[in-house]
Amino acid sequence: MSSPSRRTVLATGSALGGALLAGGVPAQAEATTDHTSAADPWRAVLDDADLVWQRMPTTWYEGPFLGNGFLGSGIYAEPGAETSAVRFNVQHSEVQDHRPEYGSLFGLARLPIGHFTLEPVGTITGLDWRLGLRDAELTGTLTTDRGTLALRALVHNDRSVLAVEVTPSAGERDFRWVFHPADAISPRAAFKPLPDGYTGNPPAEVADHDGVSAAVQPLLSGGQHVTAWRERRDRRARTLYVHVAHSYPRTTALDRALKEVRRASQLPYSTLALTHRAWWHAYYRKSFLSLPDARIQRFYWIQLYKVASAARRDAPVMATSGPWLEPTPWPNTWWNLNVQLEYWLIHGSNHLELDAVTRALSEFRDNLAKEVAAPYRADSLGIPRTTDPQLVNGAAGTLTGYGVGIPGQDSPTPEVGDLTWALHNVWLSYRHTMDESILRDVLFPLLRKAVNYYLHFLEPGTDGKLHLPATFSPEYGGNSRDCNYDLMLLTWGCRTLLESAELLGIDDESAPRWREVLAKRVAYPTDANGFMIGADIPFAKSHRHYSHLLAVYPLYEVTGRTPDELALIERSLAHWVGFEGALQGYTFTGAASMSALLGKGEDALGYLGQLMTRFIQANTMYKESGPVIETPLSASQSLHDMVCQSWGGIVRVFPAVPAAWADLTVHDFRTQGAFSLSAVRRNGATRWVRLVSGAGAPCVVRHGIAGPVDVRDDRGRPLRYTSVAEGTLQVALRKGESALITARGDRPDLTIAPVRPNADAPRWGLPLS
Repeated sequence: MSSPSRRTVLATGSALGGALLAGGVPAQAEATTDHTSAADPWRAVLDDADLVWQRMPTTWYEGPFLGNGFLGSGIYAEPGAETSAVRFNVQHSEVQDHRPEYGSLFGLARLPIGHFTLEPVGTITGLDWRLGLRDAELTGTLTTDRGTLALRALVHNDRSVLAVEVTPSAGERDFRWVFHPADAISPRAAFKPLPDGYTGNPPAEVADHDGVSAAVQPLLSGGQHVTAWRERRDRRARTLYVHVAHSYPRTTALDRALKEVRRASQLPYSTLALTHRAWWHAYYRKSFLSLPDARIQRFYWIQLYKVASAARRDAPVMATSGPWLEPTPWPNTWWNLNVQLEYWLIHGSNHLELDAVTRALSEFRDNLAKEVAAPYRADSLGIPRTTDPQLVNGAAGTLTGYGVGIPGQDSPTPEVGDLTWALHNVWLSYRHTMDESILRDVLFPLLRKAVNYYLHFLEPGTDGKLHLPATFSPEYGGNSRDCNYDLMLLTWGCRTLLESAELLGIDDESAPRWREVLAKRVAYPTDANGFMIGADIPFAKSHRHYSHLLAVYPLYEVTGRTPDELALIERSLAHWVGFEGALQGYTFTGAASMSALLGKGEDALGYLGQLMTRFIQANTMYKESGPVIETPLSASQSLHDMVCQSWGGIVRVFPAVPAAWADLTVHDFRTQGAFSLSAVRRNGATRWVRLVSGAGAPCVVRHGIAGPVDVRDDRGRPLRYTSVAEGTLQVALRKGESALITARGDRPDLTIAPVRPNADAPRWGLPLS
């Protein structure tokens, strides 16, 4: 880990000697930072977080991974040939089947494409690889009993080309690349019986096209996907260029793939890497976080690399394994938890350019109407548990894909809240940007129809309260009246619609009904153990999902405002995690975030510790019955929740920090209200907090600085503020204005720097020790 001298000055001049500096963090000042210098904090933390391999990875859960939201490659030993070949998987998030009659899990499933093997002349005896996060590039050496192969590999950020440069020693000059097309059949076929009539697609056809090889995979539904590749040779090195294209219903993918490979292979690897690296360098500099747990800090920066490798705004919403497709019973997009957790970290880390959820829900909204039963399509929307990238489920069934269902009916399972939960992600994107177009064009019209679906079934009971017929709480089993999953989402939805209508100046005819729901909705079912699944089903068995606790997290509708409410949360959390047996990784990320809500940093860290030791794999990936990537990504959000929370109109700085994290640095962390937060904690105390307003929204901050404070603008001039509560103040900021908060009379060193680790920790990957 770097020393404290690795830092960049936050303000426009020196803050040393106790002089309070005017100015903030102007983008032009950052742009002039020497990126190759030890004074660059981003380079310091990224270089420290690189994954290393000194032992051969044998599975996707151990090896390096490259991607750009579309094309993905996982790298590990060829199964059954561990000493003679290295696999470079080639998968693509747009490649899918198009037979809706077999549902989203078979007929619309993602399809495996294939892999290359790097086959040395000799027997593999060792390796020394590094996945450099800063450059998003794999480098290193493969050693055999005949020599060495030095390699560099990347999936180019915008060209969607896998490029692998290999420089062999004399004894390895005759190494070879071999492409192995995969069977184009749903990966679910290896786990579940095939639907009646379903068969795989015909084999791929491999041919040469004027010096470019291509594997053309025809599809029974029409269309094709194509893998094209070419090797470029120079005096010392050989570089493989690979591109994947998909087309449906036309067969245009071949021409596109050949064209892209010919264009890319005209460039030497080093030239191709220039624009790729430039994008990644700029990406990381949008925010900064450093904490004294070396293992967790490295994990965090790897997740920022991972999410940008797996997501882009214009890419398909992440499927369960991102762009990397391995054997899995879940070969599509999952909307009852996975998607929501996958994208949470983009908000605080200031990476809204990765938000495919808002884009996809808007673009394919017409398909959401088709997913509810015909009598409700005129005014309602829903999203099934599973869909393809166009948000289509196809034929519903336990084998093929799960439909939305109808409350009060058993089949299909009435899992009706998933769209409302997905729209909470859209709301988060709105709140972190204050972009009114998101509110007006996407959130309000879609949420209105998602809530309207509930309103068709909400009925008054003999107690004068409004009740829901039986619906399904994700993954617990069994349908229940007044299911908490749905009541909690309905409550959040009605409240959000009313607030949104007021902001947009809309006099909506449904507003009285939304108010009635908030006034008369039955209380959330509870018992002595806390929140129940629903009125008919207590929480009485081990359950990985926190569907019955959404009002606590992430909706923040129940936050412990009263002693009774606080006790209810604590009782529910303890009861939920107290059942071992079915708990999984995201159980512990959810528990960590709920603990952070309660200000219990030690508990939050403890839950993350269990996650790391019990579930996270060598390369920070995660598995259950197959690969799923939402859990590690959501662990980053748990870290965010410990460092900053901004629900309810208050920015809370360092709200749930464990005692071991005496030093912390956060910079350009994006909060609700579109504020950019920078703050430093030293020796267990917050030294300074700085907020820059991105939208002119009301600014209330719980800064956590003890005693009287000074609040100054970017020129060091005092700002008027109002004390709201102990350690909390409100200050008026127009768009672009900033406020610096310090202890009264204090002139701290306003720098952004990595903090010293409390102890050494092994790197992620497979180091020797």
